[in-house]
Formats: sequence, structure tokens, C-alpha cells
Amino acid sequence: MRIGVPKEIKNHEYRVGLTPNSVHEFVDHGHAVVVESGAGLGIGSTDADYIKAGATIAATAAEVFAGAEMVIKVKEPQAVECAMLRPGQILYTYLHLAPDPEQTRALIASGATCIAYETVTDAKGGLPLLAPMSQVAGRMAIQAGAHCLEKAHGGEGVLLGGVPGVAPAKVAIIGGGVVGENAAQIALGIGAEVTVLDRSLDALARLSARFGAGLKTVYSTRTALEQTVLESDLVIGAVLVKGAATPKLVTRAMLGRMRPGAVLVDVAIDQGGCFETSRATTHDAPTYVVDGVVHYCVANMPGAVARTSTYALTNATLPYGLAIATKGWKAALADDPGLLEGLNVHAGKLTCAPVAAELGYEHTPAAAVLGA
Repeated sequence: MRIGVPKEIKNHEYRVGLTPNSVHEFVDHGHAVVVESGAGLGIGSTDADYIKAGATIAATAAEVFAGAEMVIKVKEPQAVECAMLRPGQILYTYLHLAPDPEQTRALIASGATCIAYETVTDAKGGLPLLAPMSQVAGRMAIQAGAHCLEKAHGGEGVLLGGVPGVAPAKVAIIGGGVVGENAAQIALGIGAEVTVLDRSLDALARLSARFGAGLKTVYSTRTALEQTVLESDLVIGAVLVKGAATPKLVTRAMLGRMRPGAVLVDVAIDQGGCFETSRATTHDAPTYVVDGVVHYCVANMPGAVARTSTYALTNATLPYGLAIATKGWKAALADDPGLLEGLNVHAGKLTCAPVAAELGYEHTPAAAVLGA
């Protein structure tokens, strides 16, 4: 199969769909890989590195898209990239369609087969291609929050870990999944007072067993959520509903009662965000203030640590990508029910039920298109 890797064009996105090591794996399996010139510079990989791994270099994204049977990316395709997709072509990347009707329309119109990293599942029901970036984003959320709490950046001027004689900051983490666990690890390591809220008793038990008495775990009723948020200096939004838009858990009314200079970091922003006042921001302008509360809602947080993120991501995406390329997408998806869950769009049909429900499209079950 001919694999194409374009340079990412989203604001301050430095990751790349394949590392040179990943390219070598595809080439060893008999596939041809074309990489756009400069695509790997954000992770320190030059065109020469990709050539050494067996790729050929294309001068433009248009050349990559035109020659590729499968396009491998990191972030959702931007409008100009959607316009280059064609019927029968495979797109393998993050999509996050539920809060993005424009991208959804464009992918349906393209006729392409679009497989989303974030809805692929494993045998335990986990999200193996989302997990690496959730780990990165969870850890980064505390870094970002600590920075935003500084007075010069609009925060209340609080040091997360405090100092002897001065209490540490209070951190609330909404969601006890991969993001929440990694955020808790960093926040506790810094010395903050940390509370995780979740509606899964299993998740709370797992976190309690891992972190011990230093971590507070709270079952997330509306009352408990509101009370914890209002008492906190930093709130991390770490909620995920697979494929669907994130519920708005922190309302505008709650916001008005928070401490002036408190900080919200919405890691769930890719799926629409879990704060009512959230809107996606970029690394160029990462924050804004509503009712005296600083909002950090960067939609591609891991892009800032591109080298770590790319290697973590491709470690997870490579085996699935090789299966698609070697077997063909139909056979690969038929052989792996978890990979089948990743099919979001095919030949003008929407195959992801949560996205169809959110955006009002007719849903075609993914299994139904395998025999088409």
C-alpha cells in the first residue's frame, strides 16, 4: 500500500503521523511511504532521516494526498486537507467529530474511509490510541495550570505545592480516567492538595489504591462537584464519553462563584469541553478570562511536547496501521472488532453512532459497510 504522511498544519502542531522508525516498519512490510518535506522537523527528524528509513520525500501536501492510498496524520484534517481526500482513500488520524459539524460534512462529502484513533478500542474496552496522548495531556495540564495560576498570567498568585507555613493549592480533577490519573500523579508530586471526582466507584477505588491517603476521591454528584469546584484553585476537566460530545459539568453559574484568579484547564476540549464557558484556544493564545476565572483550553496540548508525544502515539498506532496496510482496511477491521470501532466515516456514510446522534445524521453501523 502507498502510505502518505503530510506535514501537520494546525496552529503550533509539531507532531507527525510517522517517525522514521515507523516508516522503516512499513517499508519492511513491503509498503511505500511518501513524507512531505519538513514534516518531521518538529520532532527533530529531517528529510534525510526519512529517506534513510526508506521513504521518499514530496515537496507538497498535495503530492502526498494525490499519491497515497492511506494518509496517516495526527490531528483532524483541516478544510484544505479535507478537500484533497477522495473516494476509496483511507484517512487514519484523530478526528473528534462530535463537536465539529464542518469537518464531519467535509469528510462525508469526500467519500473517503476515515478511521479515528480516539474511538478504537481494545479487548478490555479501553482506548489504546487515545491513551498515550491522554497521559501526556494529563501531565501537561498541571504544568499549564501552575503557570496560569501565576499572577502575571491572570491567576491568583498561588504556588501549587505551597511552602512550609503556607498551605498548598487545591486541585480538583473531574474524571478519573487516564487523563485524571496522570494529572493526579503530577499534582501530588508537586505537593498540591488533590481531589478526583468520578461516577465510577471502580475508578475511584483504583486511584485510591494507587495513591493512598494523599489523594481525596469523591463520588461526583452535582452537589459534591459544585462544592469541590468552588473550593479549588485549579480545576482540570478530564471527562471523556467515547465518540460523543463532552457533557457540560461546570456551569456559568458555578463560575461566577469561584475564586477570582482560579484556573480551569479543559483537557476535554477536543470533544467540546466540560465547562460551559469553554472554547478551543491555541498555543498562540492559550487562555482567556470569564468572570475572573482563567480558562486554558488548548485543543492540541501534546503538540507542545511534540517529540515525546509523537513517539508515544506512534508506538500505539503503528500495529493497527500496519494491519490496515497489509490486510486492506476491510479485512483488518473484520479481524479486529476494536479497530472496527474506529471507523467513523465511509463512502459518504457516518458509521459512528455517538457522532450521528450528536449531529443529527443517519447512522450506518460500521459492520454493515464491510460487505459493501
